[in-house]
Amino acid sequence: MAPPPDELPYWVLVSVLMSTTPLEQGLALALHRVALELYRTGGGEGHVDHALAHGQVKNLRREALLGTLGGPLFEAELETERGAGFVRFLLTRQGLELLDAQRSSERRVPELLN
Repeated sequence: MAPPPDELPYWVLVSVLMSTTPLEQGLALALHRVALELYRTGGGEGHVDHALAHGQVKNLRREALLGTLGGPLFEAELETERGAGFVRFLLTRQGLELLDAQRSSERRVPELLN
């Protein structure tokens, strides 16, 4: 069974392609949660609000491949304590597969012991 998203290293879930602001782990996971919801629902925009950073995440509806990492592409425009910031990132296929495996194992009906 796959570990919960909060127990997976954030670099398995998100690959940052460009950022004009430093990303700490909590903000990276907050971006991941919003982007994952957009990916699963097919939504175009979502709102991120984490500690001193907030803004919009946009689903670019494109795939990106960087070496061996690939997945759906997103952009975030953020307001932080350091000013405005911009992040372009992708949800990794490896992370998406781990989360899908976790969801399918949670949905399994336990066997009855008779």
